[in-house]
Amino acid sequence: MASVLNSDRDGQNPPKSAVILPPDYRPSADEEFMNPLQLEYFRQRLWDWKKQILAEAEGTLAVLQNEPLREPDLNDRASSETDWSIELRTRDRQRKLISKIDAALRRIDEGEYGYCEVTGEPISLGRLEARPIATMTVEAQERHERQEKVSRDD
Repeated sequence: MASVLNSDRDGQNPPKSAVILPPDYRPSADEEFMNPLQLEYFRQRLWDWKKQILAEAEGTLAVLQNEPLREPDLNDRASSETDWSIELRTRDRQRKLISKIDAALRRIDEGEYGYCEVTGEPISLGRLEARPIATMTVEAQERHERQEKVSRDD
């Protein structure tokens, strides 16, 4: 596992890592699964994703604070309120996503990242590339969703 040298207390900056990624590095099935390079690659992807979400949220907050919803026309006001409602729902989903990103970063630190929480099997690199916060293999996820559907139908 990649050793962590220094961590930011507020959780807003990535910890310093002893692993240096080559600029064009991509995880490969030809290498040991979740070796230090792969762990650092996914750590950086998750941190970059989190930073992007936080920057978008700051932008939304700044606009909300600086642009009051005082449209003179009722139709314009209703349209603006609908737009902001959608924007705020998006930010709420992203807030939940940040907690999943933080959980994935913790799994990296604990040496559990990349392994299915149900079966313990490795999650494919393709799945982790597409969804770095994945906690289950595709098969385990499908089983879980089928069980959820059966529970809802009862």
